[in-house]
Parts: sequence; C-alpha cells; structure tokens
Amino acid sequence: MRIVEGGLDDARVQALVALHQRLAREATAEGFAFALDLSGLRVPGIRFFSAWEGEALLGVGALKRLSPDHGEVKSMHTAQAARRRGVGAAMLRHILDQARAMGLARVSLETGTSAYFAGAVAMYLREGFADCPPFGDYTASSENRFLALQL
Repeated sequence: MRIVEGGLDDARVQALVALHQRLAREATAEGFAFALDLSGLRVPGIRFFSAWEGEALLGVGALKRLSPDHGEVKSMHTAQAARRRGVGAAMLRHILDQARAMGLARVSLETGTSAYFAGAVAMYLREGFADCPPFGDYTASSENRFLALQL
C-alpha cells in the first residue's frame, strides 16, 4: 500500500469522497454530518491523502489545520473492498505522522454516534484517541462524538 498526498482530480477518488459524504449523511441526523465534499477538501489548510494498491484506490483521509498546534482528521473512508485490511489505521497513522511533521501538538476528530461509525470509533480508540469536548465550531449533541490525541 502506498499513501500519497492529493488525488482529488482522479474520478475514482471523487467517487469515493462522494460515497463517504452520502453514507455519513445517511447515518446521521440532518444537520449533524460534517463530511467534506470535493470543494471543502480543496481549501487552503487541508491536506488530502489517498491510499493505493497498484491502481486500486483503497481509501482516503485528510488533515485540516485548525490552529498553529491543533489539527483535525477529516474525511476518513476505506473502500468497501479494502475493509478489514488495516487501510484505515495506516491512513490514520500517516495523517498523524504528517501532523507531527507540521508541528501540531494535538489532533481531534468528530464522528457520528450511530452503529455505522462503530468500527471507525473502535479504530480511533485503539490508536490512542480519547473522548474530548467539542472543538472548533462544533457543538455537543447526541449525534456527534469528539475524540482527540495529544501528539
């Protein structure tokens, strides 16, 4: 598996990002899904990554700088055919390595609370994330869970 920065112009990546956004919205009450679309992933301050095995797209993820020392994991999604193979954990570790290289001291994320998100939450907890209060512009709700990791 190789993880590269970029890929948003690739139709396969665009399709996976669109699927991620649709599934996140379907699994979350209206107004509480914050998955970024392509235009949201293209803004300054966001670094986007794609994971590949040969020509097969395995997954995507992004890192958003919130402040000089705080980042947010965004748009993590593993292609269905690549699930249960460690793609998500590899992508998360890559994002955390990039965060450290950028001098970030903390990385947070927001995810849903429905059963759809349980596998992702379990992975984040295994990787050392812990519950935290809402950050940035988020507000507390029963639809969202907030996790953070000190780097």
